[in-house]
Amino acid sequence: MIKLSILYPNKPGSRFDMNYYVATHIPLAIRLLKKTLRGTEVDAGLQGTAPGEAPAFHGGCQFYFDNIEAFLDVWPAAAAELQADIPRYTDVAPLIQFNDIKLSELPRQKTGA
Repeated sequence: MIKLSILYPNKPGSRFDMNYYVATHIPLAIRLLKKTLRGTEVDAGLQGTAPGEAPAFHGGCQFYFDNIEAFLDVWPAAAAELQADIPRYTDVAPLIQFNDIKLSELPRQKTGA
């Protein structure tokens, strides 16, 4: 499985509307990529390494696909609409990277009381 990471640098004076990103842009992306999309996550930057330090990124998202070919199967039809939506929530260019997932473990939620 691969992970497509899209991160938005927190540059001084930059704009990022997380509410729009979560409520509108990501649902649009999910709808356009759903044929081969395995899952997605959205992250919002909290802080840098020191308390009170601004985060390096406003946030970003991860899209999971079986492989790069699965992404390329859906991207051409989705690209124009998704790229045209970017100015509605940010004025920074995203950093994009494909990753090969080598290990993934999520914390288990406690059940019961």
